[in-house]
Amino acid sequence: MIGYVVRRLLYGVLILLGVNLFTFILFFAVNTPDDMARLAIGGQRVSADAVEKWKIERGYDKPLFLNVKQEGTKKYTETIFYQRSVPLLTFDFGASDEGRDIGREIKARMWPSLALAVPTFVLGLALSIVFSLVLVFFRTTALDFWGVVVCVVMLSISSLFYIIAGQWLFSKILRLVPYSGFAGGWDTLKFLALPIVVAVIAGLGSEARFLRSLFLEEIGKDYVRTARAKGLSERVVLFKHVLRNALLPILTGAVASLPLLFMGSLISESFFGIPGLGSYTLDALSGQDFSIVRAMVFLGASLYIVGLIMADISYTLADPRVRFE
Repeated sequence: MIGYVVRRLLYGVLILLGVNLFTFILFFAVNTPDDMARLAIGGQRVSADAVEKWKIERGYDKPLFLNVKQEGTKKYTETIFYQRSVPLLTFDFGASDEGRDIGREIKARMWPSLALAVPTFVLGLALSIVFSLVLVFFRTTALDFWGVVVCVVMLSISSLFYIIAGQWLFSKILRLVPYSGFAGGWDTLKFLALPIVVAVIAGLGSEARFLRSLFLEEIGKDYVRTARAKGLSERVVLFKHVLRNALLPILTGAVASLPLLFMGSLISESFFGIPGLGSYTLDALSGQDFSIVRAMVFLGASLYIVGLIMADISYTLADPRVRFE
């Protein structure tokens, strides 16, 4: 197991190197440092001196990969890539193009993201499992049929519809919760209640339909017939045997998603005014702040790799037959 984890970590390092390089190339294929300077200063009619000053202050006056004006190793170290992207490999996020500490922003903003993402994840997964098991329990009945219809309708609707409809119904008509915003302490509950409910409902259709198919596949196997032959009730068969043996594919998605909870939600945080990492990333994209974009892409890739390794390790806990040599 230890050898397997070490190999996966080494593969992960190679993947992060590729992600870092690809993000850098892709960003500067679209924007030049001059474009970034004009956008940050505020318009196309900006003097060349102002553009050059902005580039010098932020280190964008150097070549991208190779500095032919330097000698020795400085040909590679006195470049934008080495000074702005290579430090990411040590999780040194540096400063944004506006001069703010990215690491400090991440530490401050990850808590609102987690406050939204963790309850959404737990409630969504639990509700999806229970709902899909109920449909399987009443399979081939009208309840199962209309349950599947509801799932298909729900997954066919954009998440933006749920957000707008939720704000209209619960904030404008019923006036139960605020439209948007965020506050500390117990006031957090009233600001997060609507985003959590909307996110759970928006993801219920696809999750429940997937889990229902998974449970239906398991329910036709030999061990289920053996359990029924022993006289076990259908409820015990479903919740004790079928659910346990279906844990592997559920763990694949659930455990791998855990680290990514730190990244927040781009759409929900933006619409509901939650100052998390999701809205932070979206603001950086709209403002074309390369430093924040490459930091968040790198952090997301790192967390995703950690999640996959955690999912592999969880297999051995859920199924003793699984061993990694």
